[in-house]
Amino acid sequence: MGSANNLEKDIALIKERNLRVELDKAWETSLTRKVIIAILTYFVIVLFFFFADLPKPFINSIVPTIGFVLSTLSLSYFKKIWIRYNQ
Repeated sequence: MGSANNLEKDIALIKERNLRVELDKAWETSLTRKVIIAILTYFVIVLFFFFADLPKPFINSIVPTIGFVLSTLSLSYFKKIWIRYNQ
């Protein structure tokens, strides 16, 4: 019976790992993550523009933030194309 207990423990460990992997994947593709990245990117660029003494840092930081967000959102599209041609 010792091996049956080991199998049950192994299956439980695999299920726990699968749950963690599924949650990590859900986080990676979540809207929440994308919004947080956009907000943090905006504030980093605002700080840079502010300390670089550039004009209107709060307004001018919008353009690079949008560019960054659009580039990261389009990565999944290009990933699908890459996978299709490299299978």
